[in-house]
Amino acid sequence: MLPTEKELAESIRYARNIQTALIPSLSDFQKILNDSFILNLPRDIVSGDFYWVSKVRERIVVVAADCTGHGVPGAFMSIMGINFLNQIVSYCVPSSNKILNQLREYVMKALNQSGAEGEQKDGLDLSLVVIDLEKQHIEFSGANNPLVYFKSKKLHVIKGDRMPIGISGIQEESFKKNIIPLRDVDSLYLFSDGYPDQFGGPKFKKLKYHGFREFLKQIHSFSMDKQREMLKENIEKWMGKEAQVDDILVIGVGLKKFRV
Repeated sequence: MLPTEKELAESIRYARNIQTALIPSLSDFQKILNDSFILNLPRDIVSGDFYWVSKVRERIVVVAADCTGHGVPGAFMSIMGINFLNQIVSYCVPSSNKILNQLREYVMKALNQSGAEGEQKDGLDLSLVVIDLEKQHIEFSGANNPLVYFKSKKLHVIKGDRMPIGISGIQEESFKKNIIPLRDVDSLYLFSDGYPDQFGGPKFKKLKYHGFREFLKQIHSFSMDKQREMLKENIEKWMGKEAQVDDILVIGVGLKKFRV
């Protein structure tokens, strides 16, 4: 007998509890990065976007990830991604590009991806930052997704590599590692495409990355808590009565306190 709608909803809500247990809590996240915020707005009960953080000795790794799909399919992918990150970053934090290279290998193996014609191209887009407190620099690597950061009120963008974590239509290459001195970063932002891709406004168009970046320029000097509040209010105003089209994830981190 097929499950009822109520039974399906209860099952998905239980799955949310499992997913929530695997993702670091906000309090755990802020124990490592206390000057920070997380805006996490799933489109459905469970989400294909997830955030992740870990600190091993003097290296902190932060991830904002966007899995293929949303809802239940995206949640399955997110649980797999979280487990693989826990394996890769256990006793040490490798360089940012090595983490992505290894994560891609794990995902392709788990999904039996070989590049065969007609094969499903499920995977993850993500931004990953390693904050090295000893060397006083930041490492950034991205799979399709960028890093946005501010220095002296000026916005900077470093684009991610144009390839996902998983099989794609292009030849696989090693992900790049971008290094930025910690003194050159006041705050940074990692995010999925859900915020800029949201439809709304008077002409019912996407907010787009330009609109998102322009709003960050307006709010980046406020406290992290205030920035989260303003980002949430802004996207709700932009959507109006329109439906949320994708999971939304934005992470902001202030870095001044880590400078030596």
